[in-house]
Amino acid sequence: MKTSDKLQGYELLDASCGERLERWGNLYVVRPDPQVIWKTPKVSPFWGKLSAKYNRSKTGGGSWEFFKTLDVKQVVEYENLKFWVKPMNFKHMGIFPEQAANWEIIKKLIESEKCTLKVLNLFGYTGCASLVAASSGAEVCHVDAAKGMVSWGRENAELSGMSDLPIRWIVDDCVKFVKREIRRGNKYDAVILDPPSYGKGPNGEIWRLEDNIYDFLKLITEILSDNFSFVMFNLYAGGLAAGVADYLMRLTIGTKFNISLNTDEIGIVVQSSGQVLPCGVVCIARNNM
Repeated sequence: MKTSDKLQGYELLDASCGERLERWGNLYVVRPDPQVIWKTPKVSPFWGKLSAKYNRSKTGGGSWEFFKTLDVKQVVEYENLKFWVKPMNFKHMGIFPEQAANWEIIKKLIESEKCTLKVLNLFGYTGCASLVAASSGAEVCHVDAAKGMVSWGRENAELSGMSDLPIRWIVDDCVKFVKREIRRGNKYDAVILDPPSYGKGPNGEIWRLEDNIYDFLKLITEILSDNFSFVMFNLYAGGLAAGVADYLMRLTIGTKFNISLNTDEIGIVVQSSGQVLPCGVVCIARNNM
């Protein structure tokens, strides 16, 4: 399982009884996690010193309960990059911390190339992977359907002192954007995608992972350059197994290109136990050309 210790300002302090206790800068936050099915003692003293807790509703969704006034957004850092974090809808904080393991891979892959890669980051959220890719030497096109998330990505770039990085920030439905790029004849040397289980585009377009991901990956094959470097497919939504991601990539990218696949889980070390909490799957296709 892949983990990273390079995300500064974040810690997964404890995990028990369906919840994870986290530190985000100066905030101590509890969020529900369906993977945490064990009922171990809650040993960290910060369970009783919370800044906020996200409570699930029996009818679906949930809401934040605040125990302190949160005056400012917090900052976490990854190497030379800085990212804003704060409690937001759907229990999110603006970063998926397990993704730091993927950022290390992205950085190594881009820096290992002898030319500047043209990278497409789909479902790009608040821009963390886009900033890692661009700061590693790539030209990046960042696409997300949520205008607020794209704006947040620009803020992260400004916070990091990297507003001049070669990143195109685009608010659009990812499927529609890729189809337009195919019609335009645009190609990319690398694609990063971390699709949600469900989402809506800026014009009400509906995305359901199980219904759409196979056809979408087939579209991805049409925007890859002949000598593309990699495709990184992250799968957390829906709790699907690692073998599903591997199977999908072989049936799509693998039918058009001679590829090698590396599929693994990603996770976060729980400080109280030293164990690793699984947080999803990453499947990376490399072009054997």
